[in-house]
Amino acid sequence: MSKEFKRYLITSALPYANGPLHIGHIAGVYVPADIYARYLRMCGRDVFFVGGSDEHGVPITIKAREAGCSPQDIVDKYHNIIKKSMEGLGISFDVYSRTTSKTHHKTASDFFEKLYKEGKFIERESEQYYDPQAETFLADRYIQGTCPKCGAQGAYGDQCEKCGCTLSPEELLDPHSRLSGATPIKKKTKHWYLPLDQYEGWLREWILEGHKEWKPNVYGQCKSWLDGGLQPRAVSRDLDWGVPVPVEGAEGKVLYVWFDAPIGYISNTIEALPDEWEKWWKDSDTKLVHFIGKDNIVFHCIVFPSMLKAHGGYILPENVPSNEFLNLEGDKISTSRNWAVWAHEYLEDFPGGADVLRYVLTANAPETKDNDFSWKDFQTRNNSELVAIYGNFVNRAVVLTHKYFAGRVPAQGSLTDLDREVLGQIPALREAIADNLEHYHFREALREAMNLARVGNKYLTETEPWKVAKTDLDRTATILNISLQICAAAAIAFAPFIPFSSERLAKMLQLKPEDFKWSNIRENILPEGHQLGEAELLFAKVEDSVIEAQLGRLARIKAENEAKAAAQAASQTPVEPQKDEVTFDQFAQMDIRVAKVLAAERVPKTDKLLKLSIDTGIDKRTIVSGIAQYYSPEEMVGRRICMLANLQPRTIRGIESHGMILMAKAPDGRLTLVSPVSETPEGSTIG
Repeated sequence: MSKEFKRYLITSALPYANGPLHIGHIAGVYVPADIYARYLRMCGRDVFFVGGSDEHGVPITIKAREAGCSPQDIVDKYHNIIKKSMEGLGISFDVYSRTTSKTHHKTASDFFEKLYKEGKFIERESEQYYDPQAETFLADRYIQGTCPKCGAQGAYGDQCEKCGCTLSPEELLDPHSRLSGATPIKKKTKHWYLPLDQYEGWLREWILEGHKEWKPNVYGQCKSWLDGGLQPRAVSRDLDWGVPVPVEGAEGKVLYVWFDAPIGYISNTIEALPDEWEKWWKDSDTKLVHFIGKDNIVFHCIVFPSMLKAHGGYILPENVPSNEFLNLEGDKISTSRNWAVWAHEYLEDFPGGADVLRYVLTANAPETKDNDFSWKDFQTRNNSELVAIYGNFVNRAVVLTHKYFAGRVPAQGSLTDLDREVLGQIPALREAIADNLEHYHFREALREAMNLARVGNKYLTETEPWKVAKTDLDRTATILNISLQICAAAAIAFAPFIPFSSERLAKMLQLKPEDFKWSNIRENILPEGHQLGEAELLFAKVEDSVIEAQLGRLARIKAENEAKAAAQAASQTPVEPQKDEVTFDQFAQMDIRVAKVLAAERVPKTDKLLKLSIDTGIDKRTIVSGIAQYYSPEEMVGRRICMLANLQPRTIRGIESHGMILMAKAPDGRLTLVSPVSETPEGSTIG
């Protein structure tokens, strides 16, 4: 018999704040977690739903260097984009904070310090790659060279982006530092490690014996890791961006992001509930559930529980429902190739369409295996299910009630066998939906909710009240009463899945917020004489032109990626020859400065031009630059660039351009911004 819990603590994997959210993140983690949280609240259970941005680690420092700004600038930008996307999608966090907060730094630091003082770590000295010119240790991503497998140039120290193989810096041919270009050397450094091998026996018993109910993909991956034998894992690294290691002599070292990030669940709870957080994290009457993607299974099932066990006093996760990956149009989603449907762009392209995306992603949820998102399926599910079944049923029931009974719920007369059968399906479907939600089968739960709409739509079609009304108004009243009861039940049943639509239906049915209890999914929600609101279409049809536009965008991205791949393959193209020599005096006449991009927009009716508003440190001015095929307006805003300030003004497409941005031109013609490596104030001169 499963334990009854007093409260439910739900976490969803912290999105990494070096880019926006895409549909893979949403389908795999955030919508399932939100459905579960909303359902539990409707059951009257005490719920706290924790989210936040993961804002430390090497990829963020790399992005900041490339953008010519600080890591804080990067995480501020993407934290805000991600948070706004979450809100737009209706993800109902009780707190959404971040790992750069003071509360998190203190919580993570205290957590490490306790384990350190109790001797729970082991110290090791090892040789790691070091940039002698930049005088800093190098993470694998900061080392580039030629791939030993496929020969591609620009492979990273951990992976080749071209062939996809996993690498180590030792395997790279002609390795060099991305910071200075220097050849890295090996240098000794000391770090602290969590001895996971010491927790292996406990993990075997806790997971393999105690949690056989976990999803097969989660249980199987845990078993594979345990069978392979666990090794100590470093909890610190040489970096200047993150939570400083709180140990004397550990200057220049921070907590490894894998150790730091899951503590964010705790720190975010502390930030929101400073006086109550311990009952959520330390009381055995709390059920902790982690929602994650499959790439995070090892961290949430093996590493974080080992951290909590080592610390002592914390509860452990009761379940870790993890989904597989979502593909896009038959191809793996890739942020580096821009092969994705981005949440913030979707919300702009489909205003008011958050529920449609939630519905489609849940219906296609990769719960047991990788699944695929396609725009044609998106259109079909919207038009054939949401519009043609659910929306059509609701619209007919409400409109007919206004037509024949002045918008008031009519009386329910004597019932036929069909009436009783239909009404009896309401509690049966309620239980089926609930059972699936309790066991994290969200796709099946949504299917049962849609079955409720199917029952109503079929009932209305078969009974034809618009025809019956000509001869028997009492029978029409009964048919519409039953139809409206199904509408009300559907409004409540669909609320965890498509909350915005349920709110609109609640307005049509004049349901109150307190009516949205799971137990209210019953046969007689609306009393006789209850006044309805005005009818409106619950969903809008998605036209072919809208889908064609989205497919056209993906086709352009695919073509760009193929062109880049072809250019990389032809990277043996000789560089341009050196130009004629100039004197120092000629060079000195050029006023080259660091500037910051304040705003950016495309120049209408052009493919290559961007209009940039920049701060040069001496004035604000406009520059028109032919870089639109390499950088979007959104990517340019906030960047620090280098520019020729004293170039004579030139009118381009009717816009007076004052200056020129400095770009590096690769042999294949590709342009890259020339930016300062470290944060440099606007107006700084270069020479």
